[in-house]
Amino acid sequence: MKNRNVGFLIVGISLMIIAIVLLFNSGLKNIVDQACDHGTTCTMYDTIAMQTGLSLAIAGLVLVIGLFLIFSKESEKIVEKIVVKKVKEKKKKINLAGMDSVEKKAVKILQREGGAFFQKSLMEELDVGKVKMTRMMDKLEAKQIVERKRRGMNNIIVLKS
Repeated sequence: MKNRNVGFLIVGISLMIIAIVLLFNSGLKNIVDQACDHGTTCTMYDTIAMQTGLSLAIAGLVLVIGLFLIFSKESEKIVEKIVVKKVKEKKKKINLAGMDSVEKKAVKILQREGGAFFQKSLMEELDVGKVKMTRMMDKLEAKQIVERKRRGMNNIIVLKS
């Protein structure tokens, strides 16, 4: 799920919490009005105010977190741009001899994409399974044609040559 969508979800939940706290506060005041004989000097009013303030502060903190997620940038895209920029600086001719057709196709896709591509996207484009993709990347790494860089839960495949 994207950070922005999660942020909207958290903001919605925090607004619902604020509404529930305010409704609960109103109900408590009505109950205290009927039950307390001391008037506005009753200590129950202070307790209600303290609990309401604490609840609203927590809901406000959750709201701020949600807004932060909505307006923050996606880190994955930033990482991809940095890797692609570094790879574009060093381009050499790659020897495709001794590779099978799928390996050649993978190298051509990496060249087309500027020398870097997410492993999952490459796997989907080549229409191969996880195991075949991993074994193929092992072979290409052993030949020092590509390098896998771990980015969170993803690998970015980068051409070395």
